Amino acid sequence: MKQILVTGALGQIGSELSTALRRQYGNDNVILSDIKDNEQELVNSGPFYRMDCRDSRRVAQIIKKHNIDTVYHLAAILSAAGEADPGRAWDVNINGLYSVLEAARETGTAVFTPSSIGAFGPNTPKDFTPQDTIQRPTSIYGITKVTGELLCDYYYHRYGVDTRGVRYPGIISNVKEPVGGTTDYAVYMYYAAVEKGRYTCFLKGDTYLDMIYMPDAIKAAIDLMEADPERLRHRNAFNVTAMSFCPEDEAAYIRRYMPGFEINYSIDPVRQALANSWPNSLEDYAARVEWDWKPQYNLDSMTKDMLKVLGERAR
Repeated sequence: MKQILVTGALGQIGSELSTALRRQYGNDNVILSDIKDNEQELVNSGPFYRMDCRDSRRVAQIIKKHNIDTVYHLAAILSAAGEADPGRAWDVNINGLYSVLEAARETGTAVFTPSSIGAFGPNTPKDFTPQDTIQRPTSIYGITKVTGELLCDYYYHRYGVDTRGVRYPGIISNVKEPVGGTTDYAVYMYYAAVEKGRYTCFLKGDTYLDMIYMPDAIKAAIDLMEADPERLRHRNAFNVTAMSFCPEDEAAYIRRYMPGFEINYSIDPVRQALANSWPNSLEDYAARVEWDWKPQYNLDSMTKDMLKVLGERAR
């Protein structure tokens, strides 16, 4: 049976990935850690440590204590939050990853680390962005993600650490509201539709970005870590996507189920600049060929499910 450690386990991705991993592998076999411990249901459902992932010695202690064979390293500062405090973004995103990789090198542990569409920049091809292309991001978040991709590749080639990862697009969830991301408008719009019937968006209506529904994002992480390593040519930073849309597209699909929904705009120049520097759509051929990646949701099925779940919760 696999023994897994999740860092950043109480974050947007971490909370749902942790639940899925515990469901699949058993509560006692999935060790959770975070710098905070405010999600009591998840914290109390199995082993949990309050831990700063930048403490490599502590990470290694927990790995050894529980005979961990796989770490899902999710602790990170996101795009808009990173621009507000670049020094903290670098410290957490890079020093935290370095700490985990050092512990993995010492213990022979596999590591999953998510990258992002934020790793691309304004010179990257905008449509059907290929797996291997120019990146050159203009945000501190993107810079840390490119650095992380290279660092994971280095630890694989230099030390043989089994590093793997995906480049996530915007992630949409109905479980936990996000904090600090540029693509978060897409989540907020669904919540606002259910609660108010209208939404004021901080990106322009024709801003296209890649997106993925959380169940598919979780599936991608687990499927990649379960994949045959002999098939993996890229290993780290696989492009994954499920759909590409703009705020006007999302609003139109919401109106299929809520005809009176209204959208307005108040543009945030910082997040708009970040979005403008990222691709309109990704090409995920490498992930499909090397580990059989295939999303299950599109914009219509995701919209229907989001509104259903949020609507039931609001009653």
